[in-house]
Parts: sequence; structure tokens; C-alpha cells
Amino acid sequence: MLRCVIIDDEPLAREVLEGYLKRFGTGQSVRQFGNAQDALVYLENEAADVLFLDIEMPGLNGIDFLRILENPPVTVFTTAYRDYAFEGFELGVIDFLLKPIVYSRFLQTMEKIGDFLSLKEQQAAIEQNTTEEKLGPVFVKSGVQRIKLDFDDVTHIQGLKDYAIIHTGSGRIVIKGSIKAMQEIFPPTHFLRVHKSFIVSLAKVRRIERNRIVINGHQIPVGRNFKSEVEKRFS
Repeated sequence: MLRCVIIDDEPLAREVLEGYLKRFGTGQSVRQFGNAQDALVYLENEAADVLFLDIEMPGLNGIDFLRILENPPVTVFTTAYRDYAFEGFELGVIDFLLKPIVYSRFLQTMEKIGDFLSLKEQQAAIEQNTTEEKLGPVFVKSGVQRIKLDFDDVTHIQGLKDYAIIHTGSGRIVIKGSIKAMQEIFPPTHFLRVHKSFIVSLAKVRRIERNRIVINGHQIPVGRNFKSEVEKRFS
């Protein structure tokens, strides 16, 4: 169940979002607030997973409110203005919903939220497993499936825009997530980023040439900005 909080001084905007959340299903709990001050009191005592936050509000506006929160939930700006991209990037906002919000665009936001929370779960599982002598297994989301992944089977990871291809001894797994996100998930004690688009398993490297690494017949380029770290790890 996702615990959702909606903060907007417009009652109709709050009702539209709550209606969308109920229509989306999966049992979200929803709390509405007409101003940021009341929501701040609530969030000091209660946990939330997702925050739908208006920006232009009387009193405490959405940007200043978000800066006050020590550990903000996954946040979506809901606004009629297009001029807050920099502030949103700075504050780690996952998406913008421009008013009037249409349901199809809302669904895209919920997909982003689901993918992000899934990656957080994977990272938490990985961090827990890194305390053990053997890494994994964990489950990764590929399309509508969750696939069991043993880190000992992974040879390398290739990034393709917003997707990553995880290469294993038995095949490939395609998941949604940038190479940067993969770098945060795969523990640096066992994996090394060697190129803007590639991460390799240190244990699976068989040969290092001048500007490439060879793993199971795959020739993986070593980027100029990563060369010194590669030389350091394999010296």
C-alpha cells in the first residue's frame, strides 16, 4: 500500500488527484491538506511514500516546504506553471504534473514512482546482502516479471538510455534504470564502472587490453575518464 499525501490549496485539484489514485487502485491511502503548514505537522509524526505537492500556495509555498523536510517522500510537483524545472531538479523531484492533470499523464507518473520504489527495494536488499560472504540473490523487475538474480552469475551491465541490460552466464535481463542507477545498486566491492555505458564484475574479468576488457568473449571498452580507476583496481 502506498501512503500518499496531497497538498494543494485548490479543493478541486485535490479531489481530482485523489480520484485518480483510487481509480489507479492497489490500495493507496490518501491524506489531503489545503496548506503546507498543516501537512508539515502531519509529516513530522507520520510516514508517507509519495507526496503530490502544489507549488504556488499562500503562506508556505511548495518549494520552501520541501526544503524544510529532512527526509521527504518521493515527490511530484503539481502545478500550472512550467518555470520550476531547476528547483525540481535541485530538490530531487521525480516528476511534474501540469494542471489541468489528465489521467493518461498521471499514469506515466505512477509508473515512474513504481520503478523508483522498486529500485530502492532492490538496493536495500543488495545492501543487506553485502554484509554476507556471498552476494544475492535478489529479485529485479523486467517488464511485468520479477526475475531472481544471483550476483555471482552477472558478468557485466550495459546501459542504454533509460534501460540496462544485465548480462549473466545464462542470458540477458533487461530492466528499466540508467547506468548510474545500476552503479548505485551493484556493490562497488564486486563491480566497477569502466565506461559511461558499462559496469563489469571484477571476478569475471579474464583479460585487460589497452582500451578494453574481455569477459566471456565480450569486448568491453574502457572509457578515458575511467582508465585510471581500472588500472588502480587491477594493478
